[in-house]
Amino acid sequence: MRLSLLLLLLLLPGPPPAPGMEDAAFPHLGESSQPPPRACPQRCSCPRADTVDCNGLDLQVFPDNITRAAQHLSLQNNQLQELPYNELSRLSSLRTLNLHNNLISSEGLPDEAFESLTQLQHIYVAHNKLSVAPQFLPRSLRVADLAANQVTEIFPLTFGEKPALRSVYLHNNQLSNAGLPPDAFHGSEAVVILSLSSNRLSYLPPSLPPSLERLHLQNNLISKVPRGALSRQTHLRELYLQHNQLTDSGLDATTFSKLRHLEYLDLSHNRLASVPAGLPRTLAVLHLGRNRIRGVEAARLRGARGLRYLLLQHNQLGATGLPAGALRPLRGLHTLHLYGNGLDRVPLALPRRLRALVLPHNHVTTLGARDLAGTPGLAELNLAYNRLVSARVHRRAFRPLRALRSLDLAGNLLTRLPGGLPGGLHTLRLQRNQLRALEPEPLAGLDQLRELSLAHNRLRVGDIGPGTWHELQALQVLDLSHNELSFVPPDLPEALEELHLQGNRISHVGPEAFLSTPRLRALFLRANRLHMTSIAPDAFLGLLHLSVVDTAGNPEQVLVRLPPTTPRQPRAGSPRARRGPTV
Repeated sequence: MRLSLLLLLLLLPGPPPAPGMEDAAFPHLGESSQPPPRACPQRCSCPRADTVDCNGLDLQVFPDNITRAAQHLSLQNNQLQELPYNELSRLSSLRTLNLHNNLISSEGLPDEAFESLTQLQHIYVAHNKLSVAPQFLPRSLRVADLAANQVTEIFPLTFGEKPALRSVYLHNNQLSNAGLPPDAFHGSEAVVILSLSSNRLSYLPPSLPPSLERLHLQNNLISKVPRGALSRQTHLRELYLQHNQLTDSGLDATTFSKLRHLEYLDLSHNRLASVPAGLPRTLAVLHLGRNRIRGVEAARLRGARGLRYLLLQHNQLGATGLPAGALRPLRGLHTLHLYGNGLDRVPLALPRRLRALVLPHNHVTTLGARDLAGTPGLAELNLAYNRLVSARVHRRAFRPLRALRSLDLAGNLLTRLPGGLPGGLHTLRLQRNQLRALEPEPLAGLDQLRELSLAHNRLRVGDIGPGTWHELQALQVLDLSHNELSFVPPDLPEALEELHLQGNRISHVGPEAFLSTPRLRALFLRANRLHMTSIAPDAFLGLLHLSVVDTAGNPEQVLVRLPPTTPRQPRAGSPRARRGPTV
């Protein structure tokens, strides 16, 4: 009896090991057990249990062995032509599917391909060969990118009935209005970004989501915005309609009037003959460049009192298209672009707070004493490539502009520097005029000037008066290229860091040439008349910061010797020297 009890006790299971003691109880099992290997398709990477990355592997076949737990699948930049339904339907946990830049056609994308992907939020199928959009995309979708395909048609449930959908990208396709159903976004009331640019739309599609904040319709064939087409898009902030075929008859006074949050409107590169009516007061940027606008009426701008940037370049305003006071309602206007309009004078009665006036490539011949007096806050004035002559620029024309920091008078017919320049100037551009002389008086008081361009004039060293550079204490960049200088002008400003002397007649650089410019960093002497020994051995002595010396394009290769404390310089005139120093 005792023997039977003993045998029974030996055969009974003992108590389980204490927590943490399993390996101690079975040491041989603990040492050999390993977690099962994570399933990952061949050549792909799986940095996390829910992520499969097969980007850029030139795959021609959809990879197998993708874990069912995958939430993020990247297959972009491959050679896939089709998506097998049986493989895709397994991946019901997918949230992101990236198929960007493959060869997938609509035939290779079965209609039922996405039915089982009930959690999909982001799909990227841009840069493929789709001719029609998928008939059905999951209700869970948030972002859909079908750009740069050949899509001619989308369907009601492609983007409809998607309450979480936020962004849709359909640009660079072949969509016409016939391929865009009126209920394309029915039930998708959260879309904020819609890109339909570079398609074949002939009018602005109706029934767009009322939630839109940014709408891209540029580069289409749009000639008309139907009445009421934008009446529900009251949240719209940015509207891009450039590069279309809009005319005045294609818009009416209500086209933009309901857009109570509109801040940016681009109507450039159309066929408008006048400024649109009914502009909202929230508008900050209005781009009307490259239209056929012949006149600007103050009444058309009264509603847009918040406008900050008005771009009217390359229109047909001429001498009478911008009458005095036409822009007066725009009290907060910051920047006015009037490039290439055939204006013969600076417009009068501009908004007083204007900060930037851009008027290049017009026909302005005269600047009177009071022409700029109404805009004392100007910080930037661009009158480049007009027809200004020195005799018709009043000596006090620029005096009211005490806030002016940048003045561009390039490409005019000036023979001398204008007088009365504001002392706060930082940049002065006078290249491509007919300057023959420089005197100290016009530059007096410009102690904040940092950049001065006098390139492509007719200056000779003997015509630069003594003391011309004396008050330019802050000048860092001086461009005297393409003049008629025979040697380096003396007494250049001490603060100078960059000196352009290329394209002159300089044949010799003496030891004293740069004594006044110890901070010089870059010197351009290419295309002069320098020979092998034209530069004195100690010409650069003391120029401890000099790192670029460009002497290419001279009659002979020039020998440049930099002081020992300067970083070692490649042989002057060599390709390396032209690129800069070796550090």
